[in-house]
Amino acid sequence: AAIGLIRMPDAYNRIQVGTKASTAGVALIMLGLAMIVPSWFGKLFTILLFVILTNPVSSNVLMRAAHKTGLPLSKKTVVDHLADDEKKTQEYGNV
Repeated sequence: AAIGLIRMPDAYNRIQVGTKASTAGVALIMLGLAMIVPSWFGKLFTILLFVILTNPVSSNVLMRAAHKTGLPLSKKTVVDHLADDEKKTQEYGNV
């Protein structure tokens, strides 16, 4: 993740790298704890499920907010699907 944070060209790509690393880190910690204390498996699985579901959603919300405030994309970015979706929403209203 540290290498990815350095190599990625803009904040949108960096947040994706950080989200993957934190989700994978929590998953491995929960797996290790489940091996040490098998009776906690249900609780650890619940925590892991919560993290797997909420981590990507929260990073998506952060990226959308950054895009809406005008944080620039990298010059290497070819397509901006979010801008296209926002234009369609403005033209046709909330669909």
